[in-house]
Amino acid sequence: MKKLVLLFTTLLFVSFSAQKKGKDYSEILKSKNIYEINAFLRDAHPDDPRRSVLKPRVMDMMKEYIKTAPPGDRKVREMQENLARLRRGPSTKITFEEMNAMIKQKQILKYQKQLQVGQSAVVYTPSTAQNVYVTNTTATKNTKVIADTEASEFNMLMGENSTEHKNKTVKILNSLFDNDPNAKECIVMIENRSDCNIIVRIEGVGNTKYRLPVPAHGDNSIVVQKGDYLLSSIVCGAQYASQKTIQKPMMVALGSSAK
Repeated sequence: MKKLVLLFTTLLFVSFSAQKKGKDYSEILKSKNIYEINAFLRDAHPDDPRRSVLKPRVMDMMKEYIKTAPPGDRKVREMQENLARLRRGPSTKITFEEMNAMIKQKQILKYQKQLQVGQSAVVYTPSTAQNVYVTNTTATKNTKVIADTEASEFNMLMGENSTEHKNKTVKILNSLFDNDPNAKECIVMIENRSDCNIIVRIEGVGNTKYRLPVPAHGDNSIVVQKGDYLLSSIVCGAQYASQKTIQKPMMVALGSSAK
């Protein structure tokens, strides 16, 4: 009886694993595709013998790509980073801790630069002909026009004076450098992948409310009190709403470009 239960449990586990991955690697040893082999190395069991063949193969393929890539090829950096990860470990998979550290470092550099050069010179102005808002540096005849009633509020939030901007930047940097788990505040970064400027509303208990303007294809950060919040926004006319428990630094990506 115990053997039958063990067999049944094993079959369930194998079935669940196969459904979870949903990928067929039966012909992976014939593959000459960098991305396909990378996916296998991320998904495969650590003791899978095919790793010993495919890992050196994909590393050689990456080296060849880097060697023959034309000037300005944006994939070169990606290949270099993946090659470095493969030299350090079994795959190109990035752990949550590594991803968090990369995001944190990127934000630190961004806000340190802002303190050095002062407030951004980019001005956001709504079109007078349409109820829309676009950046004056990216508006062209091909810009997608999307009606929006938050244009003036967005511009007001973006139009903070130099003192407010500096104080906010210093607060964000302090939060980024602060690793105290008992801290009462933490940073939230919003990445806007859409073609529209947005306002993210972060509403907590009682009167705890924040508004964060995020330019199209840009990002912005805010320091909030730890707790439970409702995040909401209008992304290119579509409603977004999600409940978040914020107890540690968090990144939220919204929207996707139509390009």
